[in-house]
Amino acid sequence: MEPILLAYIGIGLMLGLSGIGSAFGVTIAGNATVGALKKNPDAFGNYMILTALPGTQGLYGFLGYFLLSVHLVPEITLFKATAIFGASLAVGLVCLYSAIRQGQVCANGIAGIGAGYDLFGRTLILSVFPELYAIVSIAALFLIGGSLG
Repeated sequence: MEPILLAYIGIGLMLGLSGIGSAFGVTIAGNATVGALKKNPDAFGNYMILTALPGTQGLYGFLGYFLLSVHLVPEITLFKATAIFGASLAVGLVCLYSAIRQGQVCANGIAGIGAGYDLFGRTLILSVFPELYAIVSIAALFLIGGSLG
């Protein structure tokens, strides 16, 4: 197998896993929004923001591609390709899981808002915690990419 192929498999996994995680996360929060709209339709703006939050992990996967694209050349070494594969897989898995968990946090907040509680700000703060790990993974990918020269 050519080293460039290994690197592109990693990039593909990063994009795919982070996108799948975001799709699951926004669906979880979106389902909660549909239920909450029945009780409190006036809070749609808050629901929409909380529903969109898990979508950011998919963007991190896309950002990861741009951070690593300078290394995707036909003469890439096996070492660089393996580093790209590993870093990309790590970002993809972290984004997959953090988006799903963030969607669950947002869904609980949406349900609470739908029940009449003033939870938007608190839910927004709490939903940042799962996303923090996606941000850390993309920062690690940036550092790994920078060390490849």
